[in-house]
Amino acid sequence: MIEHTNDKTTAIDAMTAEQFAHLGGGQIAYVKPMLSEEAIRLFPQVEGVQPGLHLFALLSADGTPIMLTDSRDAAIANAWENKLFTVSVH
Repeated sequence: MIEHTNDKTTAIDAMTAEQFAHLGGGQIAYVKPMLSEEAIRLFPQVEGVQPGLHLFALLSADGTPIMLTDSRDAAIANAWENKLFTVSVH
């Protein structure tokens, strides 16, 4: 799709949901701060986590959980060890 605005032409490509899900696959991960209640939903195998804890999840570009930690630095270090480029989500 080409959009014309004030004598400027810009290309806007629409992505399908499947294309968006694979964007950055295997190369990009994101660090997401979250409370333990949300972490338990993403990481159901985790047991005994107290409510109200501030944690950090490392997630693949498509949202697949990779790791959970109480340290942002540990999440980033794990991504680098696995040759993943990290971005932060707020």
